[in-house]
Amino acid sequence: MLFRFFTLLLLFVVSLQALSNNDILKRADKFVKTSSKSNHFRAYNDYKNLYLRSIMSEDIKLRVQALRGIVKSGNKLRIDVREYADELAELNPSSLKKEKPQAKAKVTKQTTTKKSKKITVRPTHKLIKSSIENNKVVLTFDSRLSSSQIKYFTLRGSKTYRYVFDIDTAMLVRSKTLNKRGIDRIKLAQFDPNTIRVVISNSKKIDPSYEVSGKTLKINLGNQFKSKQTKKKEKTIAPSRLDRNKIIVIDAGHGGKDPGAVGYRNYREKIIVMGIAKNVKSILKARGYKVFMTRERDKFVKLSKRTKYANKKNADIFISIHANAVGKKNAKKVHGIETYFLSKSRSDRAKRVAAKENSADLSDMNFYGKESFLNTINTHNMVASNKLAIDLQRGMLASLKKKYKNVKDGGVREGPFWVLVGAQMPSVLVEVGFITHPTEARRLVSTAYQKQLAQGIANGVERYFANCKI
Repeated sequence: MLFRFFTLLLLFVVSLQALSNNDILKRADKFVKTSSKSNHFRAYNDYKNLYLRSIMSEDIKLRVQALRGIVKSGNKLRIDVREYADELAELNPSSLKKEKPQAKAKVTKQTTTKKSKKITVRPTHKLIKSSIENNKVVLTFDSRLSSSQIKYFTLRGSKTYRYVFDIDTAMLVRSKTLNKRGIDRIKLAQFDPNTIRVVISNSKKIDPSYEVSGKTLKINLGNQFKSKQTKKKEKTIAPSRLDRNKIIVIDAGHGGKDPGAVGYRNYREKIIVMGIAKNVKSILKARGYKVFMTRERDKFVKLSKRTKYANKKNADIFISIHANAVGKKNAKKVHGIETYFLSKSRSDRAKRVAAKENSADLSDMNFYGKESFLNTINTHNMVASNKLAIDLQRGMLASLKKKYKNVKDGGVREGPFWVLVGAQMPSVLVEVGFITHPTEARRLVSTAYQKQLAQGIANGVERYFANCKI
């Protein structure tokens, strides 16, 4: 019974994340207009969810809408929402028009207009310098700070930790991003007219702290970088691991009469993926693995024979390398790296990508026969394939982001790829980018980019074998 409850709760959270902010807002607005108390609770929870999203995305408009809803539904439920009402008043004073006449009456009794002017708080600290020094974010202002001006809190997203520092009565000239190796993003911005907000975003948890000294605020980013350096040193000293006797089969997609996708400037998928596959083979062999390729030259190989080859070699993993494509209408918009593992498709996007890759070989079985076969997929290797896909995706992104900007994470997905059917080992299909996107296509034909991408795939393989005892 308890398991069923948590399962339902998880499904609710997932479905909530899938909804857009606008959808949640519309639903909450409908709930709050009813006379049902349970609906008022649902509305209150929806508005709270939107409030958290607005903080994480720094969306002031959404924050005001969420605060209005919290106050409205909270009042109906007789929940103390005074803090939210105060925050709403600061962000959008026009939201409390009904209270303005009372405020004016109090001011007339005091008979002093000068006092009302003093109530408005203006920033008195101007940021004149920001930098990274000795693993610290150092902010220098034009006048002395006090610890009471600093507010610190943490936000946890599905994939990102955000550490937020608000500096009251402070201002900066323009938003700024600081770069620190090992940290995904450090952003400085004017959150509201009186507050500078520093947001440190990272995929891994860190333990920041801060100190105020005179005109300077120092944010310590923790000791995680020192520990990483010592770990790297230990790895170089350690002997070769036993898992390096693993057998890996690399499959360069398409080939011969099948060019694959033809994209920007008539670049051909079969040539690009062959270059990447050869680099992956070279790197993994240098690290001590046994590596084979389904094709070593521009030759057509049936999809069904590719996994048969891997099975004959008793491979531990099978990696099929491809390049994605879209029509001319969206060619300049769509880009990114994706990794797929075999499953019955759960999305239209996966079906479209799979249809493109599956269309290369229709000789062995007709469409309906393939669909029937896919419905009988054995889930034995599905979990391991999912883990392999995650490690390869992480490896590629980490490697490319060291040298290239605007590398997009298309995510790990599942789909019915015929080239993976029949594999008796964990198997994945990597879409290394969109050959139709001008920038990404130019990178994909670059030897340097192919080597960097192959390095990431190899690192992902290493991580997979290190984490999976198979």
